[in-house]
Amino acid sequence: MSEPGMFESVLVANRGEIARRVFRTCRELGIRTIAIYTALDADAPHVRDADEAVEVVSYLDADAVVAAAVSADAAAIHPGYGFLSERAEFARAVAKAGLTWVGPTPEVIEQMGRKDAAREIAVAAGVPVVPRGEDSPYPLLVKAAAGGGGKGMRIVRSPEELDEARAAAAREALSAFGDETLLIEKYVERGRHIEVQVFGDTHGNVIHLFERDCSVQRRHQKVIEEAPAPTLTDEQRDLVLTSAVALARQVDYTGAGTVEFLLDEASGEAYFLEMNTRLQVEHPVTEEAVRIDGAAADLVALQLRVAAGEPLGIAQDGVRIDGHAIEVRVYAEDAFEGFLPQAGRTSIVRWPESARVEHALESEQVVSTAYDPMLAKVIVHGADREEARAAMVKALDATAVLGLTTNTGFLRVLAASDAFRDAEIDTAWLDRNEVPAPDPDVPRTLVAWVSAMLSAISDTTTPFRADGWRLAGSPAPTLVDLDRRVTVDRPSSRVASDGVSHLVRQISAADHVLVAVVDGVRHWAAVNVQPGLAEIVHQGHRFDLSPPDRVAGAAAHHSDGAVEAKMPGTVIDVRVQVGDQVEEGQVLGVLEAMKMEVALKAPFAGVVTAVGASAGSQVPLGAELFVVDAAPTE
Repeated sequence: MSEPGMFESVLVANRGEIARRVFRTCRELGIRTIAIYTALDADAPHVRDADEAVEVVSYLDADAVVAAAVSADAAAIHPGYGFLSERAEFARAVAKAGLTWVGPTPEVIEQMGRKDAAREIAVAAGVPVVPRGEDSPYPLLVKAAAGGGGKGMRIVRSPEELDEARAAAAREALSAFGDETLLIEKYVERGRHIEVQVFGDTHGNVIHLFERDCSVQRRHQKVIEEAPAPTLTDEQRDLVLTSAVALARQVDYTGAGTVEFLLDEASGEAYFLEMNTRLQVEHPVTEEAVRIDGAAADLVALQLRVAAGEPLGIAQDGVRIDGHAIEVRVYAEDAFEGFLPQAGRTSIVRWPESARVEHALESEQVVSTAYDPMLAKVIVHGADREEARAAMVKALDATAVLGLTTNTGFLRVLAASDAFRDAEIDTAWLDRNEVPAPDPDVPRTLVAWVSAMLSAISDTTTPFRADGWRLAGSPAPTLVDLDRRVTVDRPSSRVASDGVSHLVRQISAADHVLVAVVDGVRHWAAVNVQPGLAEIVHQGHRFDLSPPDRVAGAAAHHSDGAVEAKMPGTVIDVRVQVGDQVEEGQVLGVLEAMKMEVALKAPFAGVVTAVGASAGSQVPLGAELFVVDAAPTE
């Protein structure tokens, strides 16, 4: 039974971890939950979490979603983020159907959803804005006027790059938002991305819940977020907080919103960027770091209460910061191979018990390129920033996804780095710096040790039996070819590789998880060794140490002049034909997967001798898309 005045039922027009997050608060409030799903998601975790579920053809079909809500007798629709969450016409359709929209009014969504209109509103509210491109020297930032999430953005460093950047940004913006209108503004080379969580109600009250720092980004996509922002002066904090509230008041904002600013580290000035008229991916760091009248914040509960017509009932001086929170985003991508999106089936998934984890990923689950590559969020809290950072490193050490490559190891290296520890990372830091790939030596040693144990031990009670390390079958023989000379002396204690001896002592082993001491250092790892298969996740990073004959067919090997699909996806642009002369680095075509565009470039100057795909075609990993024959040298 829901609280008096609260909705009896809520449909979440979303999927994955955000749907599960909203359902959790609904259950606590006694609200009946309704999920939607596509055929691809029929057995997804968010579907199982809900009290009821209705199938739709697409999460983007607004009419179908509203019809599903009506058929399930929902009282309200919560849009989550992404998909239809910032579509004013969807909010109007919800109201027209007699349902309550959990979010701001359609008029506010329209105003603030366009960066050009939002800029003018910010000026009217006295909020500082980024200088326009015509008033600034290069570099410039070309960005979509509609939408958000870093899509439709390009940095332009010279006049020669401008036309190509405009075309790419417009194409991406049209695909993502249905609107190719662009803005050109000053690009801040070294800036910090600061955003303020605001809340308004239908009774004229507006408050802030302090700020977050989202400066750790790649290609304008957030990677690590934290609250509060670690580098703001008192004056800068006061400026962004008061500006965010002023902007929200200017448009009579209701519900949860985020006002984003860019802090120029060179000048110390803060500029308004945009307003997101929905719940943010990173809202958990605010919930973990903010206390409202001494209690933990629940932003979803506040959203629902405001949508139900209740006043916030919160005075600004009742909102306080308590400690520090950090969140990382786990993506299906290979961060050490150009952040290429990944797809496939997980085999084993382990989430840390020491952290808050928002996820919808389980063992034996298929991850496709049909949806956003974000798989989960790991969130920690500490008494101060350093305690929170140490907790994050520990949590990522205990995170494992096998069967599919993720960016977890990259996040672990980043969180443990001196640059993050000292809060030196700005929005372009990852574009200027290379994050070192993890050392494979300890993972190789542990896999060799486990493989040898499986060969040597036949005791049915050992944790290395099928119900321990392996998914099925009898104990595996030593089939691991590590491309190194590996010998084992007394398998329970010593491994030698390339003449280097490592002392291994098992602490515990159960359910594919090994805790062992290697040369005096304690390590946690998730291991899966089977005939022809050897995988390990160590410090968050997945190492596939399977025999070469297993992985040889994953992608065809071609001549040096071949340009292959580094990920499964859609060819959205083909710019050459057979016989064309091309220069080294010339764009031959563009591939898109998981909302990311990858330019396919000529490896050297020469002649195009093969074009293996057309615009709009779906291609698998390793598909040969172009072949260039090198120009003869003189």
